[in-house]
Amino acid sequence: MSIPPPRPAPLPPPRPVTTVAPALLDDPNDLSALHAKGADSDELFASFAAWAQQGGTVLYPAQEEALIELISGANVVLATPTGSGKSLVATGALYAALATGRRGYYTAPIKALVSEKFFALCHVFGAANVGMLTGDAAVNAAAPIIICTAEVLANIALREGDQADIGLVVMDEFHFYGDPDRGWAWQVPLLELPKAQFLLMSATLGDVTFLREDLTRRTGRPTALVADAERPVPLYHYYATTPMHETIGDLLDTKQAPIYVVHFTQAAALERAQALMSVNVSSKAEKAAIAENIGRFRFSTAFGSTLSRLVRHGIGVHHAGMLPKYRRLVEQLAQAGLLKVICGTDTLGVGINVPIRTVVFSALSKYDGTRTRLLNAREFHQIAGRAGRAGYDTAGTVVVQAPDHEVANLKQFAKVADDPKKRRKLVRRKIPEGMVPWSESTMTRLIEAVPERLASNFRVSTAMVLDVVDRPGDPFAGMRRLLTDNHEPRKRQLQHVRDAIGIARSLLQAGVVERLSESDIAAQADGRRYRLTVDLPPDFALNQPLSTFALTAVELLDPTAETFAREVVSVIEATLEDPRQILAAQLDKARGEAVAQMKAEGVEYDERIELLDEVSYPRPLADLLGHAFAVYLHANPWAADAQLSPKSVVREMWERALTFREFVSEYGLTRSEGAVLRYLSDAFKALRSGVPIAARTEELTDIVEWLGELVRQVDSSLLDEWEQLTSGDQDAAVAPEIRAAPTRPLTGNERAFTAMVRNALFRRVELFARQRWDDLGLLDAEAGWTSQRWEEVGRGYFAEHDQVGTGADARGPALLIFDRRPDVWRVRQILDDPAGDRDWGFEVEVDLGASDEEGAAVLRLVSAGRKD
Repeated sequence: MSIPPPRPAPLPPPRPVTTVAPALLDDPNDLSALHAKGADSDELFASFAAWAQQGGTVLYPAQEEALIELISGANVVLATPTGSGKSLVATGALYAALATGRRGYYTAPIKALVSEKFFALCHVFGAANVGMLTGDAAVNAAAPIIICTAEVLANIALREGDQADIGLVVMDEFHFYGDPDRGWAWQVPLLELPKAQFLLMSATLGDVTFLREDLTRRTGRPTALVADAERPVPLYHYYATTPMHETIGDLLDTKQAPIYVVHFTQAAALERAQALMSVNVSSKAEKAAIAENIGRFRFSTAFGSTLSRLVRHGIGVHHAGMLPKYRRLVEQLAQAGLLKVICGTDTLGVGINVPIRTVVFSALSKYDGTRTRLLNAREFHQIAGRAGRAGYDTAGTVVVQAPDHEVANLKQFAKVADDPKKRRKLVRRKIPEGMVPWSESTMTRLIEAVPERLASNFRVSTAMVLDVVDRPGDPFAGMRRLLTDNHEPRKRQLQHVRDAIGIARSLLQAGVVERLSESDIAAQADGRRYRLTVDLPPDFALNQPLSTFALTAVELLDPTAETFAREVVSVIEATLEDPRQILAAQLDKARGEAVAQMKAEGVEYDERIELLDEVSYPRPLADLLGHAFAVYLHANPWAADAQLSPKSVVREMWERALTFREFVSEYGLTRSEGAVLRYLSDAFKALRSGVPIAARTEELTDIVEWLGELVRQVDSSLLDEWEQLTSGDQDAAVAPEIRAAPTRPLTGNERAFTAMVRNALFRRVELFARQRWDDLGLLDAEAGWTSQRWEEVGRGYFAEHDQVGTGADARGPALLIFDRRPDVWRVRQILDDPAGDRDWGFEVEVDLGASDEEGAAVLRLVSAGRKD
């Protein structure tokens, strides 16, 4: 089926798009003039509307209605379509709060959006008036405007209750209220902040009658629903029964790019992008413009090589498993109008900052972690709503691709349509086993359906109980109100009560919470009957329950052991969130190696299967940390909701001297490079800020420097921003795009670079000790050192010695000789032979310029063998 061009939209010309909004405040450091405006609602509204118009935006009627309600003091549920300017309404709400001397909190579902909004609002309101709270950093925490995740706000609400200094709460992407795992964080502020004014925003809320009535009851404010806005850019829907490459070709021919092809796995998105290489997406001139815009961008990883080929053809890939710099490149090329097709996952429903004219659904079913099912109305509308952007398009197109078996059947039928005899003999393709099929009627039903009513997903935890006990007032009354006056059905409320009673009893038995005596109760002005016997850790409200455990566990290690620094790394890694893709790959490899060994030993099949259950990915210090954690929980039961998980990612990379690229290749993690880098970045932050000074040995410092430089060279954005924030550099926060410098040379950090060189040499030592000549040949083949040459050297060495030392001494500086020259280092690695002769080794040249270009140490083997 050919896709017709969309009909002309009955809209005025699109509003001008401004990339940089003007500053909203005359003097961010003096709010007296703004406070004077705040006394007059009309003047406040007029001044904000004038500011918006100065930036090229005339308020839509729905925006005006929402702002008038907010300035007059009402709560607002803003359920307008995507692209209708909800962010501008949020800015106006924060402006009104600032004018009336109230603190405003703005929440978003993910840290990336929190950070993006923080930088944008710093420019609008001035850095002095905007702060940010995440689990990684706290910036300007006393500011009158705070940007944070919903979980951070929920913890503040639990701990401070109605005494919290929060006058306004803006909750973006409020449909996350219905998320099974995180929905509690969107509900708790509504329950615990009765003095606050609320702005709840989403394009897919469904029926919010109950929510409006509940908010009005709790806050005493009227709650307005603004939902009748026309979508600024209308959508036209089509069902395509042509093969995908033909569908894309039709859309390109009818000038409906940029096209976002939505998949429900990262692998499918990449496969589709590669398959579309056969489609003539871009002209020669457009490809030349892409190459010019890419410039000297460094595609430094295995996936980068693939992405480079795709984007130069006019095709992008976008999903959470990619490195941030690759996602940003795709977004920038799309914003410049240079990418015609982007293949990605449904994560764009959370908000991808690119102009998309057409959304193509590759399917209407997805695997949700439990089962494969059809999309619900909210999911469909959330994704489809990204088509057509105000200021870019006058219409948007949504295409649903028919299943492959339906496309094939229609194609077969078309061939025999004029022959009744052949039509009768036609064998139709069946629905593939395990597939949940969809059809045009499925699409029609989803288009016509309103998003489902949001379902409550309240949850009780140890952290919640402790937060309530720690706040002023009677915690028993506070907890009872929280458990019985939430949005849950009565049956689930009773279960929550039972859960809370069990948690409270365990806290009382552990002596962490105690009941006050009658005389103490009488002496309490607030009627408090229970209290904590210990102080919660300072970062408890920021979801870091195991940071204090790590400090305790490090004290259990032997600082004289040669493995001390690496064991410190293992302690920190055990407190980090599990990188699911990495651990699954490590487990697969461990099981594969175990099976090979058992086969070689003649173990029978049934016994092999049974023994495989005992095989795991590397879990250093598992027993020690497990026992320590059990003891720790007696005094620190708030940590019971966290999960201690020993693992070895950073440690393995250090011990095996693996580069990022080698580690990704080793475990087949090309499609998950972003997840690997995020884990390494989190580990670096934790190691740099969460290890006591007494444990920071020279080797640990080397590890931290090496890890930080490794992350920076792969993609510096994750650390650059964090370091700007933790340093308190507000100027950098206001305009990071202006101040950002190119990735610094790898050799500029001599300590980290030296560690990389030393690791690369020690990797050769280990392979030599294990007589892995083929692996050594792979490392040094370009320098002419094949596996045969290495084996010849090995035969000579092992004729004199029966082993090679690989302990701490072998890795130490005494067996390394550096000759540091301006452009090339000469380094000799001496082998630790048991006789102590120290006359065997190998020598390399380290090309500094090539290392800076590559982002990793570039070595060339010069010689190996006995040195006379």
